[in-house]
Amino acid sequence: MDIEEFVKTNYRNKKNKDEIIEKLASIIQYYKNIPQEQSELLSKTVYDEVLTTENLNQENLDNLLQFPKTNIGMGEFGVGSRGQGDFYVHSKIAEIIKNTPIESIVNPTAQDDGGVVKVDDTYYVTTAIDGIHSRLSDYPFLAGFHTARATLRDVCVMGANPVALISDIHLADDGDIGKLLDYTAGICAVSELTKVPLVSGSTLRVGGDMVLGDRLVGAVGAVGSSNTTPKARSEAKEDDIIIMTEGSGGGTITTTAIYNNYPDVIKETLNVQFVKASQLLNNYEKQENIHAMTDITNGGINGDANEINKTTGLGIHLYLENIRKLINSNVYNMLDELDIDPLGVSVDSLMLIVSKESVEDIINLLENNSIKADIIGHMTDTGKTYIEDENGNTIQLTPKFREAAYTPIKKVIESINESNFDEDKKIIDKATQEAIDKKDNLVKWIKNRYE
Repeated sequence: MDIEEFVKTNYRNKKNKDEIIEKLASIIQYYKNIPQEQSELLSKTVYDEVLTTENLNQENLDNLLQFPKTNIGMGEFGVGSRGQGDFYVHSKIAEIIKNTPIESIVNPTAQDDGGVVKVDDTYYVTTAIDGIHSRLSDYPFLAGFHTARATLRDVCVMGANPVALISDIHLADDGDIGKLLDYTAGICAVSELTKVPLVSGSTLRVGGDMVLGDRLVGAVGAVGSSNTTPKARSEAKEDDIIIMTEGSGGGTITTTAIYNNYPDVIKETLNVQFVKASQLLNNYEKQENIHAMTDITNGGINGDANEINKTTGLGIHLYLENIRKLINSNVYNMLDELDIDPLGVSVDSLMLIVSKESVEDIINLLENNSIKADIIGHMTDTGKTYIEDENGNTIQLTPKFREAAYTPIKKVIESINESNFDEDKKIIDKATQEAIDKKDNLVKWIKNRYE
């Protein structure tokens, strides 16, 4: 419960001061076991702070304390839901980064999950960061485990060997400290299994004193190094073969299992096979034949294929039956029973785009190390993704506005949230340019003042 936002909204809607303070005091008492006079004092203090900020003199600050308003909500536009809306906003974030003239080898403009900088002629540093799944707040060990594994994946698929993990955790004011410890233990389980140390981090409260409840949010980052060219999506070539490893899911599948009452599926997700596979491939002697690697996470293979189309300009032809066979059978059965599209959710498989001459060698390398893998398609010149079923029927695979709805609440939201996508895009475009202009003006002001 964000009590600062509660007061701001009611104040801006011109609600009566005494009514706001009284209602907020009752909310505070709901969360806190404190006397009424203390809850009333806290409520009045929050109101006074909001009043100060709402009437702050910003005459000489230009728009420094303002942000470009779109009046489009995160959920309304599908941000974080791994579909068209999410991909579009990420492209706008990438646009701001592209406008920043600082050199890197791979950054978010390529829509890869990991970024790469070159240190010298032969040395590359790769970084990645992943946030915890929002619905795993009450299951901190699993949140830490799957987030750590996800960020290691993002480093590995760029062709780097991970060398360190970092952690960031924010727990709301009423959260039990045991959550912090459990979350860290989850990260350290992955650390121990992969031999990548957790070396630093940050621990804070969500919203400080202004957010009540026990919601847990956070992220895990990873750093890796390599002396080979990054395996970015942009390196895929026409006629390359696409290989996929078996996927058992991660945070998304765990969430699906918990909130749809499939507890036995949770244990299927607890492994580090993906990292093991990536490390094998990073030591493969014919590195030049592995052109690109990615993890099937962002909206499933549907979302990832679309991003590869946009990044490379190339097309993809997939074989549905081969993909199905490479999804863990217990996970696939759950998705099938719940009518969740397995092509639209994160299954945490590794997808390799390789030259034809190395296909057999790579599959044998993986299979000999107990990692199931097979060909699932090839690169084409169409610029689009097509998928062929077991009967030879082919359809175009197009990205959805959101990933497949995998919890009961997502199914409801999918049915009630509507968006005028094209009009919203124009508004977001304008806000992006405003953010770029703000950045440019501030940089210019600082340089003029201090240089």
